[in-house]
Amino acid sequence: MCGEEAEKFHSRRAILRGAATAAVAAGAAVTLPGVAGAATTTAAQPAGFGHGHLRVPVDKISIQLYSLRTALEADLEGTLSALADIGYRKVELAGTYGRTAKEFRRLLDKYRIKATSTHVGIDGDLDQTIADARTLGNTRANVPFAAFDTIDGWKQFAGQLEDAGRAFRRAGIPLGYHNHAHEFEPIDGVRPYDVLAANTSGRYVHLEIDLFWAVEGGADPIKLYWQNFPRVPQYHVKDRTADGQMVDPGAGVIDFPRIFRSTLPNLHEYIVEHDMPTDPLATAQAGFRYLHTVRF
Repeated sequence: MCGEEAEKFHSRRAILRGAATAAVAAGAAVTLPGVAGAATTTAAQPAGFGHGHLRVPVDKISIQLYSLRTALEADLEGTLSALADIGYRKVELAGTYGRTAKEFRRLLDKYRIKATSTHVGIDGDLDQTIADARTLGNTRANVPFAAFDTIDGWKQFAGQLEDAGRAFRRAGIPLGYHNHAHEFEPIDGVRPYDVLAANTSGRYVHLEIDLFWAVEGGADPIKLYWQNFPRVPQYHVKDRTADGQMVDPGAGVIDFPRIFRSTLPNLHEYIVEHDMPTDPLATAQAGFRYLHTVRF
């Protein structure tokens, strides 16, 4: 990082440090037919709670570090420190940025951050992948992406995912699958997502629902959650404008309060994410602020 870039980075960190402790008003989600409306399925709600009485516990707020990859590549330790300043105590990994698992774990421990979740591949040395996950302290792992042109291809992948899930389960780390939009586009009349769910077991493979991509693919997140209950312990919380652009949580039209209110049971982590943020640390701050202040 050059001197000018470092100055800008640390200046932004200082701003975030101060803002992280300030009280911030929650923004209201905008309703849009076909987007926020995609989350209108009626579902069971906790007895005794009305709208606006519930909140996301701080210990369930996390962030996918893929959102901060450019900042992490520029200043790994400074970025982790900034996340801690914002208030994050949990992260989801997408690599260790040139560090060994042991080295990265030491940095996480230094800033009192736990890498409770991770995105991993299952095509390589699975034993090493699992060993690294244990070193990093991961309590869940997820395969971030798969794509096949045929239903048979998806079925074969489901078998591979189930086998890998058994190996991860033996190590005490449940394995799951993270969706994009294409899993909801039918092939010969069948959605690949349904093939994955039907050809894996809840015991060995859970489902991490990316809410942006589910909505982008035309799925109803609430219906998807209950169709697969209790297999969904994690959400990726990223927002969407009316014309389909990805934005920070709370800045778009996805009705997160309705989704959260209708799918409380078994939800362990709400993970902030933005695939292409213009300012990764600002996105991290906006995401934490939204999840910390939203009421449902």
